[in-house]
Amino acid sequence: MSDLLAEIFIIFFEVLCCKIFYEIFGKVRYKGCINSIQLILLAGTIFGGARGLSDLFMVKQIVVVSTFAIFMFWHIKVNVQKSFMLAILYQAILLSIDYLAYSIMNELCPGNDMVIKQYSLGNVLVILLGKAILFFCVLIISKKLGGKSTEILADQEYLKFLFFPVFSIVIIVSMLSVFRYVETPEQAMLLLISAFGMVGMNIVVFYLIKDIMERETQLYENRIFQIKVKNQVEMYRSISENFDRQKKKTHEYKNQIGCIESLLGNKQYSKLEEYVKGICCRLDRELDAIDTNNVIVNAILNTKYQETEANGIVFVLRVNDLSKLQIDDEDIVTILSNLLNNAIEACKKCDRNRRILKLKIVNEDGMIKIGVRNTFNNPILYENGEIKSTKMLHIEEHGVGIGNIIEVIEKYDGSYIIEDCDQEFYFSIIIPN
Repeated sequence: MSDLLAEIFIIFFEVLCCKIFYEIFGKVRYKGCINSIQLILLAGTIFGGARGLSDLFMVKQIVVVSTFAIFMFWHIKVNVQKSFMLAILYQAILLSIDYLAYSIMNELCPGNDMVIKQYSLGNVLVILLGKAILFFCVLIISKKLGGKSTEILADQEYLKFLFFPVFSIVIIVSMLSVFRYVETPEQAMLLLISAFGMVGMNIVVFYLIKDIMERETQLYENRIFQIKVKNQVEMYRSISENFDRQKKKTHEYKNQIGCIESLLGNKQYSKLEEYVKGICCRLDRELDAIDTNNVIVNAILNTKYQETEANGIVFVLRVNDLSKLQIDDEDIVTILSNLLNNAIEACKKCDRNRRILKLKIVNEDGMIKIGVRNTFNNPILYENGEIKSTKMLHIEEHGVGIGNIIEVIEKYDGSYIIEDCDQEFYFSIIIPN
């Protein structure tokens, strides 16, 4: 493998690591082939600067940092100051890891005089070791600071993914320990091809995993959207049904008034009294039981109240005037529908005498306070302080529903507490109003 090809590969690998590093801190500006053009131009500029300024270390570093900052500002949605800060940080990490790689080389080969030629076997292996360590560090930073795409992989799954770069580092270190015993050019070429192949495969595996994570993220967001749509459709259906019932009641009232007039005209007071009592009983059952001065909240709560009655669930409710609720209709639907759907599903699994659901939604002290407490039978599984799965919740729907609730809470800079104790599940929310 020629020195020129080796240098091009190494610089291109550094550029790819820089791209991955920057994408942790911002979104890509453009999609499509322009990304490839940006990478090629960046790699070409870095290559020219490295060749032309090889004897001027400090000048070379300034040029390299400036080049990274300018091209990555073009590639990622960050401001210029942040782009330069990230470029300085990345270059500092790169130089530190190169120093670490040469320190490892000195430990493995004490007293060994490396060939002065820039891309001798020993030098190339040391450089590739540094790049493998750099890639590993960028992956760790990506996991800790990355967005939703990295959250798709659990910590244990991500550790399995990191096995490949760790394995590559171990292999290259092993090559460094035996390169002194290479006797023929063919053996040297085999070592170099193997080392470059290991480093190159890291990039291939990374982008394969990244594509999978992005696809999973898209599927997850689609499920969230579908559940939001389902909740909204359910709310509008409830409002429509209430409106239809109201029209029917208006028609019935006309007939009832006509019947009352007839009974009065015939002076059949006993039958009139019996008839009026019957009407009052039906009105008590048919009228909406809950009024918060908020049409959306009323529609949800009254629908769920009727559902709890039908399933033998004791529904304990505390509300006050919510006419000045500042949360968007879509978001309040997301919170209440998901909370109450989950709670009702859990209560239905309990014995008849243990079906209890308590809801508080009040506007107090400039805060919207929402609390749901319900009984359940099956244990809830947690992972890293968050609900992983539970037999009382369908993981594909209700688990995502809880994620939707948390997303809305964070949107309004609110806070929440989830806990369970003595077969009761509790979800408390506070949102500034």
